Amino acid sequence: MQTILRKVRIQSVSLRFGLVYSVLFISSAILFLSFVWWGTIGLLEQRVRHSIALDAHALLTEWRHDGILGLENLISNRLAQDIDDNALYLLSAPDGKLLAGNLAHWPVRLDPTQIWQTLPVLRDGQLNLAQVRVWTLQGDYLLLIGRDISERTQIQRMLTDAMVWTCLMVGLLAIGGGWVVRILFRRIIHSINRTTLAITQGDMSRRIPVSGMGDELDDVALTINQILDRITRLMDGVKQVSNSIAHDLRTPIARARAELEDASRSATSEQALRAAIDQAVVNLDNVTGICEALLRIAQIEAGTRRSAFAIFDLATTLRDITELYEAVADDHGLKLRTDLPPHLPFWGDQAMFQQALANILDNAIKFSPPQGAISLSAWHIPAPPATEREQSGTIRIMVVDRGIGMNEADLARASERFFRAERARHTPGSGLGLSLVQAIVELHGGTLRLSHNNPGLAVTIDVPAIHDYPDKT
Repeated sequence: MQTILRKVRIQSVSLRFGLVYSVLFISSAILFLSFVWWGTIGLLEQRVRHSIALDAHALLTEWRHDGILGLENLISNRLAQDIDDNALYLLSAPDGKLLAGNLAHWPVRLDPTQIWQTLPVLRDGQLNLAQVRVWTLQGDYLLLIGRDISERTQIQRMLTDAMVWTCLMVGLLAIGGGWVVRILFRRIIHSINRTTLAITQGDMSRRIPVSGMGDELDDVALTINQILDRITRLMDGVKQVSNSIAHDLRTPIARARAELEDASRSATSEQALRAAIDQAVVNLDNVTGICEALLRIAQIEAGTRRSAFAIFDLATTLRDITELYEAVADDHGLKLRTDLPPHLPFWGDQAMFQQALANILDNAIKFSPPQGAISLSAWHIPAPPATEREQSGTIRIMVVDRGIGMNEADLARASERFFRAERARHTPGSGLGLSLVQAIVELHGGTLRLSHNNPGLAVTIDVPAIHDYPDKT
């Protein structure tokens, strides 16, 4: 049992995260302290060797000018002026006789094959650690110059003790920090786990709590909550669409069935039977149209219709649609006015955009009273100077009518599938037109907005312009 618990603890992501943090913290601290330790000790040793080298240069120069006697006098002067009492000198003759210096005899562990040596020397009856160097002069005279490094050894010992204690403190801090990191990491993981577990059990209202500190954990929580909100909306939309499909398809199918059944029982002539069949075909065509519209919306929302994207002149496309719908508007006693620029280069699916504008104009004509007017306008909105390198501005298209319009509640739900405003219940349609327009505009990276025109409705489409827009300054 203990083995299983130990294995579970090691396999904990939060524990591993805390351990990695602690190891990295301790390793970096040890590397930094080692650098300080070696740098300090190296600096002290460098200063000792530099002092010996300067001393040796002066003594050897004196020996070249005044010989052994001058060298003895200079060594005596140096010892008399040694305030720090750490200088070591020893001059011996070829027969081993000591001529000058402050050492009782030559160090026992002296190795003639090494240049710099650190060894114990006897001075004034005390054995101290020293760093020395030996020069062989002409005539087999030997000159030893060194420095007592007992104080440096004490400093080194103090640094070593300080480093050990610092490492212990850093280790404790690293363990504490790793434990805090583990707790924070477990908090967000457990919060996500509790939320997702509640959602899998059917509670779609659960969300990850946000601390309000604005840190990375809040960013993760907000992102996940937005995903959950999106999933909830999609599920609600699927339920609503399913109910709407069942309702809107059941009516024409039931009507077609009733007409065919009534014709089979009571039709007295071939003409009456054919009329019933034709009416049933019309109802079934309506069902087929609804299914095709739903399929187009699903394909557009899935992004599978981008293969036909190309650069085209949106102004020319809008003029073509206007020419097509001018005749329809005239038949309804309406005037269709346009305000379009010469060119509007745009990247997208031309046929798809034609269908979206056709749906908007068709609705405007359908819900406008006779002797009214409908306006179609489009223009380019340049990007702000601070962002014009990344953006090329926006193309705005507006269709404004003076028809029956919508109230606030209808405006909020106008782009939902199968939704029809109360004022439009008795007009032909399936309630999928604006849903299709919404999907097409979003596929092109734009937004669709509906607003009051008092009276009537204003439909605004904003889509991003291409980077090589010709009128851009």
